[in-house]
Amino acid sequence: MTAANRILIADDNEANVELLEAFLAGIECEVDVAVNGQDTLDKVASFQPDLILLDVMMPKLSGFEVCKKLKEHPDTRRIMILMVTALNELGDIERAVAAGTDDFLSKPVQKLELLKRVQNMLRLKDVEDENERLRQYIQDMEDQAGPNDPSDPDRPSDRPS
Repeated sequence: MTAANRILIADDNEANVELLEAFLAGIECEVDVAVNGQDTLDKVASFQPDLILLDVMMPKLSGFEVCKKLKEHPDTRRIMILMVTALNELGDIERAVAAGTDDFLSKPVQKLELLKRVQNMLRLKDVEDENERLRQYIQDMEDQAGPNDPSDPDRPSDRPS
């Protein structure tokens, strides 16, 4: 995890937000809060979180809808999403997975379980970000090198003339 990790708590219940903020106090990160589904999408654009702790039952847009929108958009699909919900029926879990969540946690939240999942998800996000940087670096190097086809008649020859 890097010191720059950002976590967005998306929950319309103030007591839940306060509890999650208290639990996260021991993790070096920036935290912001969204109070409904639309606010979550707006905060994602401005805050650019690495991880969202996303409640399912929220006004305006449900957590399922928010998750689906974020995972379908190329600019936000790599944000890690941990659904934190009182819903724990198999159908709810299946809906969360279908929406694209990376993990889910049932309420009431246990501090140790939340912290371990958050730490693991932030580590995974950092690794994925590094892989993306390396992939882009390799692509840039290949683009600068030009075609690498030895049968290409426009390719400069390595042999002296």
